Amino acid sequence: MSSTVHFLDPVNFQSQSDEFISWLSGKPGVKVNPKIRLADLRSRAAGRGVVAQSDIAEGEELFTIPREHVLSTQNSKLKDLLSQDVEELGPWLSLMLVMIYEYLLGDNSAWASYFKVLPRKFDTLMFWSPSELQELQGSAIVDRIGKEGAEESILEMIAPIVRANPSLFPPVDGLASYDGDAGTQALLNLAHMMGSLIMAYAFDIEKPEDEDDEGDDESGYVTDDEEQLSKGMVPLADLLNADADQNNARLFQEEVGLVMKAIKPISAGAEIFNDYGEIPRADLLRRYGYVTDNYCPYDVVELSLELICQAAGLANADIENQPVLQFLEELEVLDDGYDIPRPLDDDLAGVLPDELVVLAKVLCMSSDELKQQVSKNKPPKPSFGHKEVTLLSKAVQSKQAQYTTTLTQDKELLAQLSQLEATTPLEDSARRQKMAIQVRIGEKEILQTLSDMLLANSEGSTTSKRAANGDNDASRRTKTQRT
Repeated sequence: MSSTVHFLDPVNFQSQSDEFISWLSGKPGVKVNPKIRLADLRSRAAGRGVVAQSDIAEGEELFTIPREHVLSTQNSKLKDLLSQDVEELGPWLSLMLVMIYEYLLGDNSAWASYFKVLPRKFDTLMFWSPSELQELQGSAIVDRIGKEGAEESILEMIAPIVRANPSLFPPVDGLASYDGDAGTQALLNLAHMMGSLIMAYAFDIEKPEDEDDEGDDESGYVTDDEEQLSKGMVPLADLLNADADQNNARLFQEEVGLVMKAIKPISAGAEIFNDYGEIPRADLLRRYGYVTDNYCPYDVVELSLELICQAAGLANADIENQPVLQFLEELEVLDDGYDIPRPLDDDLAGVLPDELVVLAKVLCMSSDELKQQVSKNKPPKPSFGHKEVTLLSKAVQSKQAQYTTTLTQDKELLAQLSQLEATTPLEDSARRQKMAIQVRIGEKEILQTLSDMLLANSEGSTTSKRAANGDNDASRRTKTQRT
């Protein structure tokens, strides 16, 4: 088996696209609507994308990919070549291992034409240098990258299998093996590349209805399900660009396979867009490596438990040594961080998560009040007055101080970079700096608005309107997700 990965060599962009479509269309059961085409959108910094060649009606099928043509653990020959059960690694690591194997097969892989149209260079935060990450100082997104934890899992679960099977995983770059520092780093590089492809492009793949009747889920890669679905790379589906405003297509999991359908009429010449859901631009950058203002409405800023405890005068946020935190932890209303969404109006009670309001209320209680609340063995109602507003204002000010630049400075820096970009493409470091500034601006705008709202409420007591309004905004008041 040759260790040369032939599709690493640069070839004509359009030729790769043509080869991919020809390869995919020749697969049994695959259907590609002749009204769509794979287009070169590099002129608008969008890489490849799918465009309508003629008008498409709402509900019209764009393409169908049977499950057997999805790049997945189940569809790779690797599972039959190893003595251990690959699926025991879990949906994330098992697909990573399979993709490393298929990638190293080069042109001998059944998915070689598919790999050629997938990116091999990423702007996701996993690949940013320490100095580039400094541009995100103050943003909680840096703590969610998870590079160290990912590498621990790779070295513990993936590396032993790769090293024990050199004929299946030939070393790259002229290395003799994946042992030693150089070999370990080469393996980590491969794993990070595959992991980034999975995070950006993989879908949760359900079993057919006759095997498992769990219902549809088009949420994409990240899932918090207790029993995770298997994951797979769906050719062509992942080449659709995403847009929160122009989303006009959606992937459905049906008995015949995975079917992309138009969810609204699409005019000839228009690009076909999928959607990632309502995610903040910080997570857009972490998972997919780009930022767009279309996701600006979904921005959030996190106030950490530690920050709030400091504002309350507690020495630390150690739950074991802080009875007030123990009380909330036992009631399962304590979290390590609280996401504040971009306010849609001036209703402060509708912006702050219930759990955060309860935390502030308890932290502001006197010893006697706390004892009385503990005796009830239930949290207080999520309402707040002057003391709670003062506490939260202090926490917001502390959060603002964690950023090394002001909102005004960031807007000036962004204007300068945008002006430069209008005349010449930005260098990698400058492009990443611009995206970091956009993330910072979104978070600082929320903090500034929240600060103004708290100030407006600082002279009186405000009672939560949630009891009257119901829980319609619950989806916007989410806890911090560690995914």
